Formats: sequence, structure tokens, C-alpha cells
Amino acid sequence: MLMLALLVTGCVRLALQFSPSLIPHMTETLFEECDPELARQSLPADLKLMEGLLKNDPDNRRLLTALCIGFTGYSLLFVEDENRERASKLYLRAMDYGARALGPDMGSLEELTTDKKTLQRTLISLGEPGHVALFWFAMSWNAWINLNRDQPAALAQLGSAQSCVERVLEIKPDYLYGAPYILMGSILAGRPRMLGGDEDRARQCFERALALSNGTFLLVHYYFARYYAVQVQNKDLFLRLLEEIESSPADGLKEVCLINAVIKQRVQGVRQLSGELFL
Repeated sequence: MLMLALLVTGCVRLALQFSPSLIPHMTETLFEECDPELARQSLPADLKLMEGLLKNDPDNRRLLTALCIGFTGYSLLFVEDENRERASKLYLRAMDYGARALGPDMGSLEELTTDKKTLQRTLISLGEPGHVALFWFAMSWNAWINLNRDQPAALAQLGSAQSCVERVLEIKPDYLYGAPYILMGSILAGRPRMLGGDEDRARQCFERALALSNGTFLLVHYYFARYYAVQVQNKDLFLRLLEEIESSPADGLKEVCLINAVIKQRVQGVRQLSGELFL
């Protein structure tokens, strides 16, 4: 049995070493899935599989990045609206994997989130090869902050989390059809001016993201409506964006079909809230 365990461990490590494209394809397959229920049911098992693989190669940055993406995406699409406390814990889990994916010399999760000097040193030294891990680390961090706005410690991290997004915009602004612009637009629109909000710049970010995806990445419309249109109380823009989501096919952009499909499911519920969202 010991020989078998050693053989299996060795095979896993060799598979990871000689099949470097395997892990990125797992996350690509996730977002290409157009059936949200199938994704909801299968994703937890996929994440546990990758965590098992990670035990055999704990410093594998491809695996760490994939786990950060997977836990962030799972929480955002399937957990946050139903169980905010559980989503908060999953975002922290994603953040830990993301921090490790940035590299062993970049600092621990605690250092990155509490020590501004460590974070700035990390961001300065990070080049384009690290943009994917940095984006999803920033995505999970900002999502965690949004779920914990009643905690002073979370609010104190607003500026640091935003600086991660700013860095992604510097090195790879067109990543995932302008996803960094979506995140930055949401940040700027969702905060009051005294906490760094900027409605004009937020609109520019959303419009840039729409241009990069030719209007086919429906997450842009959703965040544009929920954050910017509500913040500036533009109900006409809000309803127009929701109508565009409803009339657009989920598979208009294969690489993000799952995200588009989930967004289309949420539209009706958001529309029903319009009476409460607009004075």
C-alpha cells in the first residue's frame, strides 16, 4: 500500500509537471458551461479535486490560481445571494489561494491585507504574467469587503483592495473582455465620494468594458445597472441595461457563457427591486 501511495503521488506530480495546460483548461471549461445548474452541482467536486492535487504540489501557482478563480466564481455566482456568511468564508479561502499564487516572495495573505508597504512592494514587482492571479485575488478581496461593510477592519482595506485593481488596469486592462474595468467601475460607483467614489470615472470604466466585449459580456450590463445606474438614480439607464441582458443570448460569448447565463437568471429579480432602488 505504501508503494502504491508513493506511485500515485509521483504520477500526480508528473502529470502536473508535464501537462501544464491541464489546470487552466479546467477553469476555462467552468466558464464555458452554459448550464448553471450543472455548473453549480459539479464545481464543488472540481474544487476539492484541485485541493487534493495541491497537497502533492503545494507551491504550484497554476493550481493556486485556478483555486482562487474557482472559489471566487462559485461564491459570486451561486453562494453570495443565498448565504452571505458562507460566501464571505469562501472569498477568504479564495484570497488565501490568490495570495499564494502571487508567489512565495510576495507576502502572506495577512501581510498583503494589513501591511500597505508589503502590498505596494508586491504590486510594483508584479508584471503581466501575474495579472490573472492578481485580478481574481482583487475580485475576491473586494467581494469580501462588500459583505463585511459593517466591520471597521474591512472598511480599512478599501483603498488597498482598490490598488490591486488599479495595478491590473496598468498591466492587462483587457483581461477577460475588460473584467478589470467592470470591477473598478463597481468600486467607484458603489462608494460615496468621501470614501473614494467617482461616478464619472465609473461610467467611463463600464463603457470601456462594453466596448471591449462588443456588448456580449452581460456582467458589464448587470454591474453597470446595479452599481452606477442605481447610484446616480438613472432609472431609464437601469431598465435599458436589463432589457439588453434579457434580449442577449448567453452563448454570445462562449468563454463566459456560464456568467452570462447566471446573469440572465437574475434579471427578473433585479427588475422587481426597481421600485425600492429608485426614489
